[in-house]
Amino acid sequence: LEEKKNATLRDILTTMNPMDVAGLFDGLDEKQIPLMFRLLPKEQAAETFVEMEPEAKELLIRGFSDNELKEVVDELYVDDAADLVEEMPANVVRRILRQATPEMRNTINQILQYPDNSAGSIMTTEYVSLRPHMTVEEAILRIRRQGVDKETIYTCYVTEKDRTLIGLVTVKDLLLQPYERLVGDIMDTHVIKAQTTDDQEQVADTMNKYGLLSMPVVDSEDRLVGIITVDDVMEVMEEEATE
Repeated sequence: LEEKKNATLRDILTTMNPMDVAGLFDGLDEKQIPLMFRLLPKEQAAETFVEMEPEAKELLIRGFSDNELKEVVDELYVDDAADLVEEMPANVVRRILRQATPEMRNTINQILQYPDNSAGSIMTTEYVSLRPHMTVEEAILRIRRQGVDKETIYTCYVTEKDRTLIGLVTVKDLLLQPYERLVGDIMDTHVIKAQTTDDQEQVADTMNKYGLLSMPVVDSEDRLVGIITVDDVMEVMEEEATE
């Protein structure tokens, strides 16, 4: 950075994991943080941003143009955007929400209304849902269309028209079945799930016990409202251990 070897630095950063890149920012002074952040490709920048300390995030947001902020916000998963809104001062939050799409704003507000430390407060609403009457071929096509922006596509949840959760199916299940078979015939109906109001530590213990990569979250009427992924659970377990 000091020698302004930006091309070399960019080549190095793009080979690194976003978590490791985020750790590099801890050793920089305030003027260097935005300089290095702007060297990152868009997707890696968003993934790195999520892992950075709140102080560094706030510093970057204050220095971002509206267009730069929108690029980062657009790449965030909804649960990460909700976490960001929770930890930032009010004036910074207003800028973030102005750059979010109306759909993302509504979802962030929905997540923030759940009690602190509840399953609803740490879930994401970005999941792949399938219908029981779909064929395996139709299900795979749907995953290809929708999966790009989803946090995980390995486990897909089967719902009825009113979003009532009735089963789950994995990508492995779909790939090993004939194209003409129906999702309803191969889905697992014994679904381990959480209520939106369940304590997050209870959810973490359940996912750890059963070795789940993701867990569906339902409301009081058993309608699917979101999922909790393993990275969210790791954060909960880390907080619990710190306490």
